[in-house]
Amino acid sequence: MIFTKRSLMAVLAAFALLPAGGAAAQDRLSVVATTGMIADAAAEVGGNIVEVQALMGPGVDPHAYRQTRTDITALANADLVLWNGLYLEAQMEEFLLDLGTDRPVVAVAEAVPENLLIGSEDYDGRFDPHLWMNPNLWSRVVVTIRDALTEVHPEGAETFAANADAYLAQLTELARYTTEVLSTVPVESRVVLSAHDAFNYFGNAYGYEVLGIQGISTESEAGLQRIAELVDLLVDRNITAVFVETSVADRNVRALIEGAAAEGHEVIIGGELYSDAMGEPGTYQGTYVGMIDHNATTIANALGGQAPARGMQGMLN
Repeated sequence: MIFTKRSLMAVLAAFALLPAGGAAAQDRLSVVATTGMIADAAAEVGGNIVEVQALMGPGVDPHAYRQTRTDITALANADLVLWNGLYLEAQMEEFLLDLGTDRPVVAVAEAVPENLLIGSEDYDGRFDPHLWMNPNLWSRVVVTIRDALTEVHPEGAETFAANADAYLAQLTELARYTTEVLSTVPVESRVVLSAHDAFNYFGNAYGYEVLGIQGISTESEAGLQRIAELVDLLVDRNITAVFVETSVADRNVRALIEGAAAEGHEVIIGGELYSDAMGEPGTYQGTYVGMIDHNATTIANALGGQAPARGMQGMLN
């Protein structure tokens, strides 16, 4: 269901008459996050003080996602709403900004200094929102989440600080592992070509060239000319592996492979990467650490590097 601004505000006005907290009802802070990556960080930092709900699950594209009536209910009753910002949740942005006029709603990625952000070719004056592809940048987002939780629930400050420190140590180890395995790929092979431009922060962090068939937003269309240009690039540079994404249809990637084959150049799918969503809940890949571990391990092994088949912690499938 698509809501107009008028209908959205009417629904919010109705919910404004309800008690504002899940915390009073269940003695836990009610936190709603848009993406799984944000929800995972909030759960790690919040521990048993918080109850976290993610609106978007595995395989969901946040660029195209629109809030449902159930989402509006959850958002209106949350003690804290966390969203990425930087136009990741493009179809929800106006609603979330309106929601934040009278309750705690935090765009966690927008707290990162602009000098650390990458510009967007799709949207003039905006930035690439895919910060989670660099664990060191995502650590800054974790600090913002810690501070947001503390602002809403000062009594939990000590717990939030201790949990955040423990989680940040995990992210430091993740950054060390990913740097190590990705550096084993021959320099000339450090090219990640995938369905859309979700990996620019990855490229900056690890010294890889990244190419997307579509732009930063999956809402941008890939024309035949773009496909033809990338086929020529695959052939000319002898690139032999490309990647599909769990939250984006693979038809454009397969069109590339078929186009290269027509030119006598064999290209394989090097693996499936998590771009805008994590894996299934309850799995290792359904955590942020597992998601990035999977991506780095998959890319390293597909492009001629060396990484343990089961990843950093021996937990990959």
